[in-house]
Amino acid sequence: MTCGGPSATMPATAETQEIADKVTHQLEEKENQKFSVYKAISFKTQVVAGRNLFIKVDVGDDKYVHLRVFEPLPHENKPLTLSSYQTNKEKHDELTYF
Repeated sequence: MTCGGPSATMPATAETQEIADKVTHQLEEKENQKFSVYKAISFKTQVVAGRNLFIKVDVGDDKYVHLRVFEPLPHENKPLTLSSYQTNKEKHDELTYF
């Protein structure tokens, strides 16, 4: 990992799924659709003034979305934010900074 760069890709954990779940409604609102499947597969983290999480999510039918979720520092007492996302991803697509 380079200083300020994203970590290596890691398998999703229960915490990763929980974070992805907390921004589901933001993604569904932006995409104007509901996802019947929404399973975090893998993730990377990046320390900033808080933390960015890049999460690969299986949304069914061999389709994936990549999420960039910003987690503010704990003392700021602010919610998670879906900063950006990419649709039309495939299982083999690497999580990269976007």
